[in-house]
Amino acid sequence: YRDVNIAFANELSMICDEQDVDVWEVIELANQHPRVNVLTPSAGVGGHCIAVDPWFIVASAPEQANLIRAAREVNDAKPRHVAAQIRAALEGHDGATVACLGLAFKPDVDDLRGSPALEIVAGLAADEALTALVVEPHVTELPPALAERGNVELVELDEALARADAVALLVGHRSFRGIDRARLADKPVIDCTGAWRSS
Repeated sequence: YRDVNIAFANELSMICDEQDVDVWEVIELANQHPRVNVLTPSAGVGGHCIAVDPWFIVASAPEQANLIRAAREVNDAKPRHVAAQIRAALEGHDGATVACLGLAFKPDVDDLRGSPALEIVAGLAADEALTALVVEPHVTELPPALAERGNVELVELDEALARADAVALLVGHRSFRGIDRARLADKPVIDCTGAWRSS
């Protein structure tokens, strides 16, 4: 149930990106209806249950589980969509540096299991000309899949913002919400959480 509802929000965000519409405003307006509660989109779905368990239902009843399969496919595709947005924002910057804020699978935890942010950073780092500066206040070292890459660094927030050509807010940790927007003014920003949306 949760995965399907998240998939609706994530698919809506991708449609809004294509149409150049503010998904947060669309959801805010839709949720004014008393029987509507559209969830907020994200960089994808991670963790050890929601991103995994629906596939057991699909495997047990593949002919019937069309909606559950479609939701899983939408949520599995979202990290690639975000990575493509980040690459588009860096177009024309040779040897670009991107600040990737957050690596956990959800805000304010240190759990990286199945994290869409991990997938996004790994996808970006496949381009060896790009440098990914990871800021994750809840861990002290990069996971092995990223640590072995020469173009991924775990750094403090101030360093990441100073060095980055673009900033991607991948996880809505509390520590990122209060960043002075003036520090982002000269950089493309990809906010997967809506935390930095100007009202």
